[in-house]
Amino acid sequence: MMDTSCFIRPAIEADTEAFFDICLRTANGGHDASALYSDPRLPGYIWSVPYLKFAKDFAFVLVQDGRPAGYVIGVPDTSLFDRNLAANWWPSVRREIAGLAPSRPRDGDVLERIQNPRSGTPWLQDQYPAHLHINILPGLQASGWGRRMIDTELQALRNHGVTAVHLGVDPNNERARGFYRHLGFSEFERDGSVAFAMRIDERSR
Repeated sequence: MMDTSCFIRPAIEADTEAFFDICLRTANGGHDASALYSDPRLPGYIWSVPYLKFAKDFAFVLVQDGRPAGYVIGVPDTSLFDRNLAANWWPSVRREIAGLAPSRPRDGDVLERIQNPRSGTPWLQDQYPAHLHINILPGLQASGWGRRMIDTELQALRNHGVTAVHLGVDPNNERARGFYRHLGFSEFERDGSVAFAMRIDERSR
C-alpha cells in the first residue's frame, strides 16, 4: 500500500546533504554502502549532487514525514552535462578530496572516477541522449512511489523536448532490473554493463 505520508516535490539547494546521504545509503545495489566508503560523501559526488547543482529543473525529491527519503534526477543531454561537470564540478571536487587515500572497498573506484570521469553508457547516448537516476531509501522501495517518481522525471524531460532516455543499473540489482522491465524500458548488456532505455515520445501518446 502506498504511504500517504509521502509526496514528491522539486529538489532545492537545501537538499544537498540529503542527496549525499541517500546516495550513500543506497549505493550497494540499493542497500546501505556506509561501510564501503571512507568518506560518506564519495558516492554522492558522482551519482547525485552534481545533478542537483547543474540540472535542478530535473531533480525531484520523495518526502516522507517531512524528510527526503529518495530522489530522481536526470539530464536532457548527457554529453552537454558531462562537459559542464568537466569545467565546473570536478575541479572543485578534486580539491575537496585532495590527499584522500583509498582505505575502504569502494574508495578506489570512486576516486578514479573523480580523477577520470566517464559516462556509464556512452554506447547508448546517440539514440537515447537523456539519462536519469533514482534512489529510494530501503524502507520505501517497492512501495509504488518509484513508479510515480520515474513518471515525474519522464514528464519533466518530455516537457523539455526529450524523446529518449537511458539509465545504468548495477548488474547484481535484480530488483531494479525487474522494476525497469515492468515500466517498459528495454534492457541492454555490453561489456559487463547493464542499461535500460526508452523512447518517451511514444510513451506520451
